[in-house]
Amino acid sequence: MGKSSQKQSRRELIEKMQREQERKDKRRTLYIVAASILVGLAIIAYPAIRLIQDSRTRNTAITDLGVAASAASCDKPTDDAASGTQDHQPDGTDIKYAVSPPSSGSHYATWAPFDRKFYTADDRPPVPNLVHNLEHGYTILWYNEATAGNAEQTALIEKISKSKLPDTSMNKFIAAPFKASEGAAWPAGKNIAFSHWGGPAADGTTSFGHRQFCGSVSGEALQQFMEKYPALDAQEPNGG
Repeated sequence: MGKSSQKQSRRELIEKMQREQERKDKRRTLYIVAASILVGLAIIAYPAIRLIQDSRTRNTAITDLGVAASAASCDKPTDDAASGTQDHQPDGTDIKYAVSPPSSGSHYATWAPFDRKFYTADDRPPVPNLVHNLEHGYTILWYNEATAGNAEQTALIEKISKSKLPDTSMNKFIAAPFKASEGAAWPAGKNIAFSHWGGPAADGTTSFGHRQFCGSVSGEALQQFMEKYPALDAQEPNGG
């Protein structure tokens, strides 16, 4: 084979390799573009899907969520001697509560945002901020650390916080985690607690806080608690 033929063969081989590389580059570019489009669509679609899901949840009664009240292993509500009305302490003050979780007591001068209904262990405000919400007629669903570590259960609690609450609640509700280090141990086997701070009794001086412990998440049990202790039964029912 002559030198000119060898050069021609090498040139053809090089051109062939270049064409093959170009085809690979084009395929890679198409894959990247397609993947980018899919990611972009997912980013756009996710908020829309959440909005649709949240809209459906808002029309779901809490009684349809979680186990039935009869299956939630709930204790009877307590009547805790209440104290601390308008006893506002500076944020950061170390406040100890007589019962766990608290159903009344001294509290910080600022409250948790009224439009926020669900907290995780990562973003929950201090307990004394939440007690201030109790003073204004809120019901709080507290969940323990075992429940906080269960993604399915916390998702259910969050769904309850976004669902249709009973009229008696006036939409004054917060779900928040409670750490074992923040108060006395809860009764054995109880993972959920409701608390509400009632208003003055007929004598104008006596008042009670109320708690109820349950073993399982139950929207029906929560509704029964909020109907028994409505938002207007509060120390300062017009706030919030």
